[in-house]
Amino acid sequence: MSEPLFPVVEVPDFISENTEYDTQYKRSVRWDPEKGDFARDGANRMVECDGREAFAIWCFKIAQTERYRCLAYPDSIGTEMERALDNDDEKTVESMVQRTIEDALMVNPRTEFVRDFVFTWDADNMNCTFKVKGKDWDEIITITI
Repeated sequence: MSEPLFPVVEVPDFISENTEYDTQYKRSVRWDPEKGDFARDGANRMVECDGREAFAIWCFKIAQTERYRCLAYPDSIGTEMERALDNDDEKTVESMVQRTIEDALMVNPRTEFVRDFVFTWDADNMNCTFKVKGKDWDEIITITI
């Protein structure tokens, strides 16, 4: 018999991702939303925060990140606020903002629910407050954008 034309190799078994690992709240660097930068101590070192505060920071930042704008993020990260705010009707804008924020935050396996949206309007400016609950904890965080 002759040798095969193409080499034969064994394909290794596919190792699936461990979803349990990704549901843990990991510590991170504290974010200061007023400065728009990482929080620093007196020696100009970045300040750490626990996993739950890091999750709250993630929720706040994702709600303010426009989808498809940052090439470092996958397409599943961010909201579509510009599209939502293009409408003239306030109720349509509120509905679209609520949908895009819910979709963006539910990407994270740590998010249990996003609800209780409250919208306030000041002329053409809209403020949005909503509640997010992480899995495996009792507290609910309130976020205002």
